[in-house]
Amino acid sequence: MKNETNKANDKEQEKSRLKQLRERKGVTQIAMQIATGIDQSELSKMERGDRAPTLEQAIILSRFFETSIDYICEETDEIERYPRKIKE
Repeated sequence: MKNETNKANDKEQEKSRLKQLRERKGVTQIAMQIATGIDQSELSKMERGDRAPTLEQAIILSRFFETSIDYICEETDEIERYPRKIKE
């Protein structure tokens, strides 16, 4: 049983962070395209690791998934957003 759990965890880790977020949210690439305005073919390339999101795309995706750009770009494992800075 432990071996099966390890295999499932390994498979999950093989997926790109973007794909993990999309599947966790339960949306298709087409639904993401409609919601974000980022072309489905670009999303597919990002999920496969063939290209990185532009800064503008990373901002859009972080807002869509309610997480940080660092999490999407796999610079941190902390999925929670950073606290917003309060403007004075």
